[in-house]
Amino acid sequence: MTRLEKIYTDKVSPALQKEFGYKSSMEIPCIKSVSLNIGFGEASQNAKLIDGVVAELTAIAGQKAVVTRAKKSIAAFKLREGMPVGSRVSLHRDFMWDFLDKLMSFALPRVRDFRGIPDKGFDGRGNFTLGIKDITIFPEITVDEVEVPKGLNVTIVTSAKTDKEGKMLLELLGMPFKK
Repeated sequence: MTRLEKIYTDKVSPALQKEFGYKSSMEIPCIKSVSLNIGFGEASQNAKLIDGVVAELTAIAGQKAVVTRAKKSIAAFKLREGMPVGSRVSLHRDFMWDFLDKLMSFALPRVRDFRGIPDKGFDGRGNFTLGIKDITIFPEITVDEVEVPKGLNVTIVTSAKTDKEGKMLLELLGMPFKK
């Protein structure tokens, strides 16, 4: 059991049950998965760049990332159907808990002038999406090896039914939202 998962079972789960009055432990919101995505359109012109994107996302996630490809051809972007446009990975169980722990404990505090995450990323169903402008905040990525600066989208999928439940779940886990 990972450190963050232990915090969830010992502290967060009972606090959520008390706050929202759940009758069954199965009603208590939990984190189902975490999806990471790097969209990198310039990779369609240079195939060597996509290998670097996949390697960097694999290092961050601790799990093999896959290449995402264009679904449609768009002439204005010089894009053909099937060309690589980014990379993604979905994390579950221990990989998910380890990534969230690393994100909240190490990566976000390394952001320059960090004052918290805005809570505008909720989708109405308790899921949260966060955009990170530079992947070099993660300890696995060295600044010298990054050829082109890249961003990262992190989507945290929860079993919460409302944004209020999802936000409280993430706050109790240690997500640093703006006050």
